[in-house]
Amino acid sequence: MKSLPRVAADYPYFDGGFIALAHRGGAELPRNLGRENSVHAFAEAARLGYRWFETDVHVTADGTLIAFHDSVLDRVTDATGRVDELTWNEVKQARIGGHDPIPTMDELFETFPDARFNIDIKAAGAVSALARAINRHKAHKRVCVGSFGQERLAAFRRLMGRQVATSVSPLGVVVGAYLPVGRLIADPGVAFQIPTETTVRGRRIRVLSPGLIERAHSVGKQVHVWTINDPVEMEKLIDMGVDGLVSDRIDLLKQVLVGRGMWH
Repeated sequence: MKSLPRVAADYPYFDGGFIALAHRGGAELPRNLGRENSVHAFAEAARLGYRWFETDVHVTADGTLIAFHDSVLDRVTDATGRVDELTWNEVKQARIGGHDPIPTMDELFETFPDARFNIDIKAAGAVSALARAINRHKAHKRVCVGSFGQERLAAFRRLMGRQVATSVSPLGVVVGAYLPVGRLIADPGVAFQIPTETTVRGRRIRVLSPGLIERAHSVGKQVHVWTINDPVEMEKLIDMGVDGLVSDRIDLLKQVLVGRGMWH
């Protein structure tokens, strides 16, 4: 018998009302400037009461899974070089903003045992390393995994099956944005995690729409929008019916949600 499609409500990750996601720990929170994706940044988010953290993963040349956005160290650390060409011993010498060591995903799971993590797989080599880390920490119920790479996401799903919530694939987003509702069911992802619009061949294309939200909700999927730092836009998106927002300005997002009685 063919199994029924999963819905967001099947996963504890989505319990708890509106999902406020601290993007890289809240990268533009004044106390976090220049310190994105560091233990310090995530600790500041936790101090504000955030329970959902967004981060990215890469893997070093010798297989250590790190919470880091870029493929190279250059932009945010005092070191240089490609992450996948450096050993963990080399990478751990780097300092984010000259202050903070780059955390491993193991460290984040251990340091924030009650947090839920939205994880973007940034490199093919990180797929199996992430699956192992989730298994090691028994973190299946507190993660949602996505990727801009269709193959990376498919590979992760093959390894983890339905144990872990995943976001809708890039192709699934296109289907959800522009095709009839029946086509949404085929994608095993249970959350659309999307920008309001994107650029295709130099043209701005709207991704989020009331229709997408309606279609997603009709098949049990949630809609989370990134990266929203303007309180006016936050208010508009909440009024549209989105289920979560990803933000760098986690102080402002909290203020909006508190003001609406939606902060839990």
